[in-house]
Amino acid sequence: MHRILSIGVFLCFAAVGCAPSYVVPGGPARLDALKDTDSYLRSAYEAKPLARFPATIAVARVQSGTYQSRTAQSYGEGAYRLITTRDVETDADFEKLGQLPGVAGVAPVNRMLVPEQLRTEDDLRLAAARVKADILLLYTFDTQFYVKDFAGPVSVVTLGLSPNRRAYVTTTASCILIDTRSGYVYGGAESTAKSDQIANGWTSDDAVDDTRRRTETESFGKLITALEKTWPGVVKQYSKPPTTQP
Repeated sequence: MHRILSIGVFLCFAAVGCAPSYVVPGGPARLDALKDTDSYLRSAYEAKPLARFPATIAVARVQSGTYQSRTAQSYGEGAYRLITTRDVETDADFEKLGQLPGVAGVAPVNRMLVPEQLRTEDDLRLAAARVKADILLLYTFDTQFYVKDFAGPVSVVTLGLSPNRRAYVTTTASCILIDTRSGYVYGGAESTAKSDQIANGWTSDDAVDDTRRRTETESFGKLITALEKTWPGVVKQYSKPPTTQP
């Protein structure tokens, strides 16, 4: 009996030792919650599209107020955090954004332009105004992890090394286009990317984080593709034709 108990204790500690201690960086920023509710309700129907085309777009990634990442620097406290490094976005994605019809240029929002206490989208719109941007593009990532065990108790005996356990990662990238001057929302886009692998492939925290970043990179690329399809409609609807002289 003592021998069986000792084996059981060893298996428990071994199983714990094999599992990475990875903690999800944090949740997405609630893009709909970055507004002063009272004033927003009063002005929502009064906001007018005031952007001038070709438009300069200021870009900012925001995450939840508790977000912490191994690879991305964040700034600010309060309702959300501003992510100031591009750890999953590629240069090619931003080049595509800058080459869209009706886009004069793309400017990042950096920490020098925003206050330390971040409460509403107004803090970011002010930053966009300081770089003379017509439109503010806000985006965020929502990444979820879970492990599905197809073998049940068998994987306990094999210390989690059974190929019957698979780890799944799902990332949804969301964005909205906001008029810098008025707060008018031109629209938004959303995209999702998924990946999975045998759970014992996650032998370290770094391996888990690599999977997260790959999935977020894919979802952001899809988000830019979605914007490539919707942006021409925004330009067509809201750009004013040049005035002709008689």
